Amino acid sequence: MLIDLIETGLWPEILTLSGASILIVSSMFTSAITAAFGLGGGVIMLALLVNFLPVAVVIPIHGVIQLGSNTSRAFLLRKDIIKPIIVYYFLGAILGAVIGGQFVVALPEGMLLGILGIFILYIVWGPKPKNLNFGNVGNVIGGVFITFATMFIGATGPLAMALLPRKELEALQVSATHGALMVIQHGLKIIIFGFLGFQFVQWALFLAFMVVGGFVGSLFGRAVLKRLPQNLFQHSITIILTILAIRMLYKASVFYF
Repeated sequence: MLIDLIETGLWPEILTLSGASILIVSSMFTSAITAAFGLGGGVIMLALLVNFLPVAVVIPIHGVIQLGSNTSRAFLLRKDIIKPIIVYYFLGAILGAVIGGQFVVALPEGMLLGILGIFILYIVWGPKPKNLNFGNVGNVIGGVFITFATMFIGATGPLAMALLPRKELEALQVSATHGALMVIQHGLKIIIFGFLGFQFVQWALFLAFMVVGGFVGSLFGRAVLKRLPQNLFQHSITIILTILAIRMLYKASVFYF
């Protein structure tokens, strides 16, 4: 059956059925984490994808998965989106995506793995980004740099969250606006990678399963995860992400030593 799908052009040759099954289940799990805690699922999914796919395809594939996850959130909370933030961020994001697209294809696989590994370690162990809001100009600048960064590191949700004036907004407004920011940057990223020649059609069926899995995870995640001791959960995620990031750095070092 898998051979038939590959021959029809709807399934990539590099993706095994067992690997796909693990990632689809993981999509439900990571979406549940985001639904329950607001952030974190995208970073974990990024780290998992690197273990099953070549790093050159991880960023565009991760972008589609995250676009699906955040689109549902932004749509359901669309009345709470702070539109001026979105408009100014979008203006900067266009420039950031175009500039990032000029560099991403030139980076060797080892360097991309190193960037991803260091980024994940920073998100887990580094100081958390503080509120970066500087008004409309800050939203434009944030759009440029965050969207530029997402072309290389994918899971820039924490950076986009730091851009929002969280103390001035209600919880629903923060979640809705953050979801819309992520839709913008991942949507632009997908467009740029499409222009660069990435064959999204080959991944269509797998991505459909991933998006559906993410939606299911979002529906049930909050109810399930609220029953878990949060400290135990957070420590477990920290350990898992650290191990995955160190593995990325080891794989990156193999290219140079």
